[in-house]
Amino acid sequence: MEYPTHTGYNFTRTLHNDIYPQIDPTKSDLSQPGKVVLITGSGRGLGRSTALRYAEAGVAAIVLCARTASQVDETHSQIKQINPKVRLHTFAVDVTNEQQVLAMADTIRKEEGRLDVLINNAGTTDKWEPITKGDTEAWLKCWDLHIKGTYLMLKAFLPLLVETAKKQNSVVDVINTTTIAAHLAMPGGSAYMGSKFALMRLSEFVASEYADQGVNCVSLHPGGVDTGIAKDLGPLVQAGKFLSEKGLLDCAATDFVEAMTDTAELCAGSAVWLTKGQRTWLNGRYVAATWDVDELEDKRVEIVEGDKLKLRMVV
Repeated sequence: MEYPTHTGYNFTRTLHNDIYPQIDPTKSDLSQPGKVVLITGSGRGLGRSTALRYAEAGVAAIVLCARTASQVDETHSQIKQINPKVRLHTFAVDVTNEQQVLAMADTIRKEEGRLDVLINNAGTTDKWEPITKGDTEAWLKCWDLHIKGTYLMLKAFLPLLVETAKKQNSVVDVINTTTIAAHLAMPGGSAYMGSKFALMRLSEFVASEYADQGVNCVSLHPGGVDTGIAKDLGPLVQAGKFLSEKGLLDCAATDFVEAMTDTAELCAGSAVWLTKGQRTWLNGRYVAATWDVDELEDKRVEIVEGDKLKLRMVV
């Protein structure tokens, strides 16, 4: 399957669809002792897998939050099987509710006194329909979760992140989960794709406002992962049909759905790799979990000097 060049799909020659040694905490030195990591949407899918990989990386504490308490509890149990020593905090939180987010931030400040990694992973989608036919509440809910929810998490936790960077004399990390689809405009995708596009710009604002205070913010495309959000195959088939007909994607509509074969572990390992080192050369930029990290490292000078992997208009 071939995506348009501007999506950066083939930015590295080697592409992955599953975790590999360089980003696997059980096979490479990605240990991050002492760190406190917070992951939204960690009750299932990408969020749960990411939490498990950080447990393997030996972090000090993991903050789990999602709207469904039972799912968070399941993640809690799985982490304890991997690393009984890690401190765990669980919250049933709606990240679009400012009071709930502030209460969580207050608890983490009191109980941990630091935060090294914030991963804004919580996501949703509406039923893809043309603008005039879509459900207004579902459309706005998508924007609320991806933009308002991320904004509230940033507003509540950036102060603690900045304090941690200063006290530890280190770089702290924010990862905002986006999607390669944000680089495209498919019929019906205005809520999901539009909000994920805006999320990448929000990451740039975090970098521009807080880089000098030790905050490194990256927008991460998780790959084509068949998570709960991707269960409604109808819109995906229609999107694949549209791209194929327009010559924007070299595959049949059904191939578009069948291409959702990347594992959650690929994204999770990529997140752990991103926060292992002080990768400030990626601050404010878009990164795909499918890219080979060694080849990405080799492109460091090219990326910085060319100011690549950011949203820009071609004129």
